[in-house]
Amino acid sequence: MAKGKGMGSVYRITELVGTSRNSWEDAARNAVRTAARTLRDLRVAEVTKTDLVVENGKVVAYRARVALSFKYEG
Repeated sequence: MAKGKGMGSVYRITELVGTSRNSWEDAARNAVRTAARTLRDLRVAEVTKTDLVVENGKVVAYRARVALSFKYEG
C-alpha cells in the first residue's frame, strides 16, 4: 500500500492483566514486557484497573489491567 499525504495510521488496542507479588507498577510492567515479546511497535499502555488478590486476609498479589496499543499492519 502506498503511503500518501493525509493517510493516517491504525492502532489496535488489546487488554492484558499483569500480576506481581510486589506492586501494581511491577504488574503493569510485567504485562508490557510479556506483550513486547510477540507484538511489535508498541505505543501506549494505559492502566485501566488495579486490584488485589487476597488470601487469608492478606494481600498476596497485585494485578493491573492494561490497555496496550500497537500499530496495526494489515
